[in-house]
Amino acid sequence: MGNKELVIDDDQQNVTDGQRNEVRLAEEEVREIVARALASMDLAGKRVLLIIPDATRTAPVGLMFRTIFDLIGGETSRLDVMIALGTHPPMSEEAINHRLEITADERVGRYGGVGYLNHAWDDPAALADLGVIPADEIGKLSDGLFEMAVPVTVNRAVFDYDQLIIVGPVFPHEVAGFSGGNKYLFPGISGPEVLNFFHWLGAVITNPGIIGHKWTPVRRVIDYAASGIPTPRFAFCMVIQGHDLLGLYAGAPESAWSEAADHSARLNIVYKDRPFHTILSCAPPMYDEIWVAGKCMYKLEPVVADGGELIIYAPHIREISVTHGDLIRRIGYHTRDYFLKQWDQFKDEPWGVLAHSTHVRGIGSYEDGVERPRVRVTLATQIPEEVCRAINLGYRDPASIRIEDYQDREEEGVLYVPNAGEMLFHLKTPPEWARGGTVNQQ
Repeated sequence: MGNKELVIDDDQQNVTDGQRNEVRLAEEEVREIVARALASMDLAGKRVLLIIPDATRTAPVGLMFRTIFDLIGGETSRLDVMIALGTHPPMSEEAINHRLEITADERVGRYGGVGYLNHAWDDPAALADLGVIPADEIGKLSDGLFEMAVPVTVNRAVFDYDQLIIVGPVFPHEVAGFSGGNKYLFPGISGPEVLNFFHWLGAVITNPGIIGHKWTPVRRVIDYAASGIPTPRFAFCMVIQGHDLLGLYAGAPESAWSEAADHSARLNIVYKDRPFHTILSCAPPMYDEIWVAGKCMYKLEPVVADGGELIIYAPHIREISVTHGDLIRRIGYHTRDYFLKQWDQFKDEPWGVLAHSTHVRGIGSYEDGVERPRVRVTLATQIPEEVCRAINLGYRDPASIRIEDYQDREEEGVLYVPNAGEMLFHLKTPPEWARGGTVNQQ
């Protein structure tokens, strides 16, 4: 419904390194777009739920929250916020304030009438049943990779409102192709069954085969599940580079996301001529565990040379995962084929955890009981060496790494990436292994 972007010619799109001649949206432009969109919905006297990402996504969520509140906070009967956590840990009151860019005094004063809700994916009492996606439909949505019925549950709070408004960024994504849109509902505020299913669907296709691709089987499953929510849905989809808001798209989640994904593809994908034998991928502070810092591998796997090493450099990280850490320690990090070729042993484990495992470990093979990952993945964190080895990852003492040793060495095959995790790196000519899996799994 509203956006601001410059037209980029095809040659420029294909050869640049992610730095586009784009114009940052000013606050008054954001307000104009949001006001026009909200006016089209007639929200006076209605109950409205804003659904926003947690702190692991870069976006001016605070600006959007304040703008929406200023425009409709006085006319709605209720205006609340739900954090689309997926399976991430709940946010504290202080963290929510930081996400919304408000003070503790503002929260109890100006915004005192707003309710703040953390999604609880693993609490059956917090979930409502939306039915089942039939096996034949899953077969169509997954391009025949799976044929199984998938139960769908969602946070039951969505039934307490007259309008859902999704507010979040769109980036290349390892599971869905691009994040955003209805993904803030599934898995953002969903139950575990559909979440586990489509994460494993994406893992079977593989991260390089799906990341940065727009219309994927996973996106089709997400949109299908979202269509079962009876409450009207609307979305503000943001396109970000660094910390700058360069695009804002408003409308039905499917159409707003589609426009934003096209813009993100032009802005958030870096094309390289050749792969690198060594990559130092630096996790920003917003990634506080490997569960989310794995994005430092996902976004760079396509440009690691065969036999090369990717180092996730995150001296601040001490946890594998607060929620899933014990399970990951037991299973470890492995390639997709390690699980598929021993499926009877792993089929009853949470598929979302298996998917995370394969995404971090990357492409590889498993033949005659021997696993051969394509690349080495090394953690330079506060996680001890014995733990790293036990979960099938390499170890570096973060204190031994000097950033300057990795800078300005691309011609030597060494790539340094500060603030990794949101920009996707691709080769201009992708190799065969990067084109996705064809495994049929019933």
